[in-house]
Amino acid sequence: MSSVSAVSRPALRHVLTHLVTPLLMCLGMGIAYLSAFHAPAPHQLPVAVVGQGPQAQVLAQTLKDKAGDGLDVTTVADTDAARQRLLDRGLVAAYVPDADAPTLLVATANSETSASAAEKVFTQVAAHQGKPLAVQELTPLPAGDPTGQGLFFLLVALSIGSYGSVAVLGAAGAALAMRVRALLGLGVALVVSLLGTALAGPVFHLVDHGLLGVWAMSWLYSAGIVAVGTALHTFLGRWTTLTMMALFVMLNFTSSGGIFQPELQNGFYRALHSFWNGAGFLEGVRDHVYFGGRAGLGGHVATLFGWLAAGALLLLAAARTERKRALAAAPAPAGAPSSERPAATAGQSAERPAEAVAEEAVEEEMEEAVGV
Repeated sequence: MSSVSAVSRPALRHVLTHLVTPLLMCLGMGIAYLSAFHAPAPHQLPVAVVGQGPQAQVLAQTLKDKAGDGLDVTTVADTDAARQRLLDRGLVAAYVPDADAPTLLVATANSETSASAAEKVFTQVAAHQGKPLAVQELTPLPAGDPTGQGLFFLLVALSIGSYGSVAVLGAAGAALAMRVRALLGLGVALVVSLLGTALAGPVFHLVDHGLLGVWAMSWLYSAGIVAVGTALHTFLGRWTTLTMMALFVMLNFTSSGGIFQPELQNGFYRALHSFWNGAGFLEGVRDHVYFGGRAGLGGHVATLFGWLAAGALLLLAAARTERKRALAAAPAPAGAPSSERPAATAGQSAERPAEAVAEEAVEEEMEEAVGV
């Protein structure tokens, strides 16, 4: 009995140690998703009333007074100006008052949930006039993605393929020079981007044009994640997976604008949306596919390049750190006392080749790299 107990205690400690990661994932996912999505409410949702006369001004002011911080209500001179601002993504909706047929102009490709929130507001306005509200869509969506949220799930697929590959590049590839791992990372990102673009285009028809641009932004996005993760593995080891999930799932998906635009979220996620890579990818693809690239595409592409540049800097820092470690672990000169010779690394001995240790490490990390 005592021998069994002696054996089981280390095994129990091992299990408890490895349970920390999934429990932290559960906590992190719950906090991130629930804090981001549990109570969507408009915050300065940009809408407009079409018209130049006093009636339009009074209606706009009345809506602003009633909504408080919820709506940012302006007026535009005519329907052409309203369409232009909607296609520039400066507005979520524009209301055209009419005694017989009030109309709401929307661009659902910008955000289906934001358009729905605006439609609820102006349906009540039209109801006060005793008229039904007609909704005019300016950005028809493809049949394969009628809600416009399919691009968000493309983001999910690209993210999982990217951060899941980090375990292989970081653990199994640890024996390779950092420059080799960086080149492999670019190759992995290329494959991930091609797979994602194929699924979004010819397979499920989420995107019916502009696939070349979608692929280019997918590669940029994936390469940035892989570069950051490969570098972080040098510093964090087995905690890299949890860190990657925090960065590129918990904070990334929630701030991307895929489910709710920042105008429907709290200030924390609105701030992240302005510079996080998932938002850069998703908004960039939306601009490219649905708005002709005229609604800030350059800024979103710059965000993706910024994350890739950050990954490159981290790779340089990781390579320098690994060189220092290698020098510190170099064998002592012949004849030196055994106490001056470097000890075997943790979990590795003469009887266990480095390949076996790396294989076990990558298996553990791949098992943890699950769940969105």
